[in-house]
Amino acid sequence: MSSMVPNRRTAMQVLGAAATLPAMQGQALGKPRPDGGIRGKMSGARALVETLITEGTGCVYGIPGAQENEFWDAMKQAGLPYLLSTHEYGAACMADGYARSTGRPGVLAVVPGPGVTNAATGLGEALLDSVPMVALVGDVARGEKYRPFQVHEIPAHLVLEGVTKKVLHCPDAGRIPAVVREAFRLSMDGEPGPVGVMIPYTQLVDSHRYDEPGPLPRALAWDQEGFDRAVACLSDRRCRVGLFVGQGCLDHAPLVARAAEMLQAPVATTVSGKGAIDSFHPLSVGWGYGAAASAVAEKAFAKLDIVLAISARYSEVSTGFYSIPEHKCVIQVDSSADNIGQVVKVAAGVNADAGLFLDRLLAEEGRLARPFNAHLHNDIAKWRHQQEKEFQTRHARRKQAGVDPMDLVLALRERRACDSLMFVDVTISEHWAAEAVHARQPRTYFNPTDNQGMGWSIPAAIGAARVNPGRQVFTLTGDGCFLMAGQEISTAARENLPVAFFIIDDHAYHYMQALQQKAYDRTTATRLARLDYEALARGYGVGYMEIGPADNLHAAVDAALAGQGPLLVRVVAEYTDRPVRWLDATRKRYISELSVAQKTRFLTRLGSRALQLRDRSD
Repeated sequence: MSSMVPNRRTAMQVLGAAATLPAMQGQALGKPRPDGGIRGKMSGARALVETLITEGTGCVYGIPGAQENEFWDAMKQAGLPYLLSTHEYGAACMADGYARSTGRPGVLAVVPGPGVTNAATGLGEALLDSVPMVALVGDVARGEKYRPFQVHEIPAHLVLEGVTKKVLHCPDAGRIPAVVREAFRLSMDGEPGPVGVMIPYTQLVDSHRYDEPGPLPRALAWDQEGFDRAVACLSDRRCRVGLFVGQGCLDHAPLVARAAEMLQAPVATTVSGKGAIDSFHPLSVGWGYGAAASAVAEKAFAKLDIVLAISARYSEVSTGFYSIPEHKCVIQVDSSADNIGQVVKVAAGVNADAGLFLDRLLAEEGRLARPFNAHLHNDIAKWRHQQEKEFQTRHARRKQAGVDPMDLVLALRERRACDSLMFVDVTISEHWAAEAVHARQPRTYFNPTDNQGMGWSIPAAIGAARVNPGRQVFTLTGDGCFLMAGQEISTAARENLPVAFFIIDDHAYHYMQALQQKAYDRTTATRLARLDYEALARGYGVGYMEIGPADNLHAAVDAALAGQGPLLVRVVAEYTDRPVRWLDATRKRYISELSVAQKTRFLTRLGSRALQLRDRSD
């Protein structure tokens, strides 16, 4: 009997090949379209893969499942790169890291039900941070093939509607390329963001003869009347101008620098916009421009007449709970008309693509150019020097038992390569990093800003490393964030992706402690378990390093960044009394909005607790 097994297996393989031959022949008979479109007879899954390839997709992130196995098999057959995550939250963050590092839409593929709900936090981050993504969901059977009580059958579209720009439904297999192309276009047009695409699994196995056009052209917003008003405001050369630029300017960094030089304007960025101008440019002043932001930016913007904000929405994070100083004239340029004037009063609103606006602004040099302002350049250089001295200042520690996280931030800043990809997580150190870390090139510094999804940096860095071979990639992650997504380090191990995961370990949600202690004179639910990181690294299959207060920090960071494979770096940390500008400004603004009765209640509570001697924290 055993001698018959190979023959039986061979027969089954022959039958399988015969079954797939017609579809393969149908595809082979089709001539490629000159516009990069899809032509020929093939399954819906193969048409989906071919569409992704012609859209320039470099990798698909996700987890296969019942409703999309046909798609994953088609990816393998066509050679479209994919990366298996350990959790759908990780998949969404990986696609996000891909998009932020490349400037192209990231793609993830998940099943409905738990696949969508698990991915929702990562999609929400992309939505609030204006990151283009396409989320492919292999839906349950619909139409005439629908049956009640299918597995994963929750109203997934309602979940997606809350965390995407739009949800597209595919009516039949023949429409798959057109619907997916529309998703790519929507993800980039106007304000970028994620778009959901729901494709019933039955359509993936259906066959269709396709003759579909290639990628759709992008529609770049342009508002000539708004532009004319902006130029009229800027043409008064007596007015001092500052540029406040966001993520939409990352692909136009040379234009930002030229506009700054033309207008002799200091340039501040949002956190997501770091890198839109070289941090070493003489007119670069850091991030934000209020009390929550870089001290250099706050000083540079203090006496300006006009703020020209391009792709900056003035979100809560970028303003420190809206603690943004008022200016005589604000010109706000945004690819989404809905963002203009939402937070600050504007003298001129321009619904325009950032690149188009900057290019046409430079064409008005004859009307707008200012003479070289040596006084401004000298002041910025002086303020930078003062800020650097503050960064280097030692601050009090109770035990001297760990590394000051700011020292780690500065060491990473000094030892990283100019084109390295730095992923910063939701820790209190993210605010020091935003101030201190230099971004010499666009798309090299990344932070989840407006959804503040903890653990984001680990999978996002992995997603970026997958499509940026040869680049130095590392994270700055807190121990609390590590607990949210640390399992994705096993993905880096499986794929041998050389990411250095720096974990700031103080056994606590220190960010929450900083928020709670001043408001309540105690902390609640902030202490974390003490983990054996070396054992975890061994279990994940990655290298391990530990950095403590007695170690040469720069040498240790050099060694970690020089690694050839994934590395878990535990940094034994002890926070100091170093101020956090963002927290201080946010707290001050929050208190200013409390009623007298609310302030009285807070003060009374603090006073009564100050008289209690026992430890009440956690």
